[in-house]
Amino acid sequence: MFEGLYTALITPLKNGKIDFDSLGKLIDMQYESGVCGIVPCGSTGESSTMSHREHQEVIEFCVKKAQNKMKVLAGSGSNSTSEAVYLTKFAKEVGCDGALIISPYYNKPTQKGLYLHFKEIADTVDIPIVLYNIAGRTAVNIEPQTMAKIAEDCPNVVGVKEASGSLDQMSRIKSLIPNFELISGDDVLTLPLMAIGGVGVISVISNIVPKETAALVKAFTKGNLKKAQEIHYKLLPLIKVLFIETNPIPVKTAAAMMGICELSFRSPMCEMKEENRELLVKELQQFGLLG
Repeated sequence: MFEGLYTALITPLKNGKIDFDSLGKLIDMQYESGVCGIVPCGSTGESSTMSHREHQEVIEFCVKKAQNKMKVLAGSGSNSTSEAVYLTKFAKEVGCDGALIISPYYNKPTQKGLYLHFKEIADTVDIPIVLYNIAGRTAVNIEPQTMAKIAEDCPNVVGVKEASGSLDQMSRIKSLIPNFELISGDDVLTLPLMAIGGVGVISVISNIVPKETAALVKAFTKGNLKKAQEIHYKLLPLIKVLFIETNPIPVKTAAAMMGICELSFRSPMCEMKEENRELLVKELQQFGLLG
């Protein structure tokens, strides 16, 4: 359902407001590069600093802009179950293909609490749901056994964006739930994850190198492991520098350098340290993305 390359979109800003012109150009760039779908209002999109109105405006804009040419998997999670239900209902109403729902952050729920959170959302909103597991941001890991119970009891929960960084955990998920869509949440692990049965990636780096990222996924899917490996190692230095500071600071800085959008963040995100910025410039130049 959500195989291939999906881009976790940055949210361009201008004078403190959503820059829809730049967002539209970014979406066009994704489509022209062979991206399968877009993911607005995730961690990369700075959704935690958006108002509900902005969140809804961005999702609705993405659905209209995609025009059935790409799928839209809307970020609609929250640390409040009722708020996540509200945002997920909106995603369904405006025609999203699915909802990406992060596990509750700050609350530190138990595994039972995680199960009840996702079950309430899935029972209330009839839309395909992808769990988003990233303990580095939420403080709680969704254990494979918990995912298996959610998948068994909630037929519309179809997969997980796995950003645990653990291939062991990813393997256990695939072993417990063979038909569950296992999607990489770490660009550096896209190829290894697909090798153990993953279906693709929700990528950060494809904001700036969508063609190359799409080529990696396509090469592996077609059975050309050597080509996929070549692209993986070509992208590796760029991936490393794009996570030298908290995402989305580096990728948004890179996008601004490339003329995709203005360099603007929502506080508490801020501009890069100068020494890290210099490393980013160097890598972008070596990759041929800057003159």
